[in-house]
Amino acid sequence: MRTAAPTAHTLPTRFLSPADVAELVGQKGLPVCLSEMAHAIEQDFLRWPDFDKTARVAAHSDVGVIELMPIADAHQYAFKYVNGHPGNGQHHLPTVMAFGVLADVATGTPLLVSELTLTTALRTAATSALAARTLARPGSRTMALIGNGAQSEFQALAFQHLVGITQLRVFDVDAAASAKLVRNLANTGLHITVCHSTAHAVQGADIVTTVTADKTNATILTADLLAPGMHINAVGGDCPGKTELHADVLTAARVFVEYEPQTRVEGDLQQMPADFCVTELWRVLSGQATGRQSEADITVFDSVGFALEDYSALRYLARVAEQLDLGTQLPLIPALANPRDLFALVKPTPLAAPTAPAGINTPELV
Repeated sequence: MRTAAPTAHTLPTRFLSPADVAELVGQKGLPVCLSEMAHAIEQDFLRWPDFDKTARVAAHSDVGVIELMPIADAHQYAFKYVNGHPGNGQHHLPTVMAFGVLADVATGTPLLVSELTLTTALRTAATSALAARTLARPGSRTMALIGNGAQSEFQALAFQHLVGITQLRVFDVDAAASAKLVRNLANTGLHITVCHSTAHAVQGADIVTTVTADKTNATILTADLLAPGMHINAVGGDCPGKTELHADVLTAARVFVEYEPQTRVEGDLQQMPADFCVTELWRVLSGQATGRQSEADITVFDSVGFALEDYSALRYLARVAEQLDLGTQLPLIPALANPRDLFALVKPTPLAAPTAPAGINTPELV
């Protein structure tokens, strides 16, 4: 791990930059990272009752949202700062930017500060694939991918390597986005068909993933486009006033969510009455609830992203970064000889008594 000039007055915290996380992925391999992250997320979902959970805290504006996502168990605390600004492209900025912290519960010491922009794409794709492995029909091989922006390639590769998707049918209102996706996935072994509409893309699809960015109550997918046995991975509807599925799609399906109190406010579920029945994914993973009940079932994973997934991702990054010796020591917290004497850091140094220049006699004071 590189050292960023720590001093005697600071305790080191590991810092992972976007370049560090990219190097981590490069050394491990993207399919391995996606698989190991999905496993880490699943293991944490299986101990759901261990966590102190809350819906994320959001500050909304006309152009986007800034959110804090905290969670903790008895040993470690994590939070993510993340934004969502669909118009950021005109400022040459990503739509989503994020960083996060992993800390020790026993002392409050921050153990890791990491970028989470790239990592969010990885953990979201890993969670999507985990849900699809649990809810989609076995043998699903064709996926429609509606919205071909920054997270689309990660979704495609997670479904290829973790679910077994071989055929990808893609559509975006911006043809350049689809062209970008095709270039990036050219040597992956996926057979990609660029489609001219959502209706065209979902033809013959076993799984439909919607991952659009516009902050609006959109209806990307309508009930007339559904087919028996289809699984819908709804990723883009993730804040109040932003949806992708027509309400009739939810009515026709069995709906699964991460954390119900958050999804009812932020997900496609926000369109539905308070008594509309949904099932939290952890209950299916743990065997406490049933997922798909028949080949003909239509299932929806109304995914908004939950802090537990970031907790899992941060712990995964911390573990692998230590194994690979990646990151920088960040001098973030002061180390004090007397922890109760914080003022010692800024206490003025006493000035030495002035001395006379050599060869000059100074009169004695009387």
